[in-house]
Amino acid sequence: MVYFAAGCLGGAANSLAVWLFGAAGITGAAGVAIAPALTAIFLYSRIVWGGLWGLLFLLPLRNMKIFTKGALLSLAPSAIQLFVVFPLKAHQGVAGLELGLATPLFVLFFNWIWGVATAFAIKMAR
Repeated sequence: MVYFAAGCLGGAANSLAVWLFGAAGITGAAGVAIAPALTAIFLYSRIVWGGLWGLLFLLPLRNMKIFTKGALLSLAPSAIQLFVVFPLKAHQGVAGLELGLATPLFVLFFNWIWGVATAFAIKMAR
């Protein structure tokens, strides 16, 4: 339960960062068309998926600091977003490049926020 709840918190942090960067015009200034509205539908699906991704923290990655583990595990949802969701579901090309050339960098950064926020929540729960 802790890992799912922590992942949900990470999903909320990730979603707020994506929204904030879009609302502040940061993604747009970088030539990336990612600026979602902060709606319940946007938040709900991302928080639930964040929780499911949080189960990755159950993997037995021994001798790894929790924040390093969060950064490493954030690569999994990034890979799925870049190579499955964007090209196959959102029809935005491989790595979402139709949204802008810097899209992969933003995806990696936003999912890093998920990983670190999830790791922090797990650490605080212990």
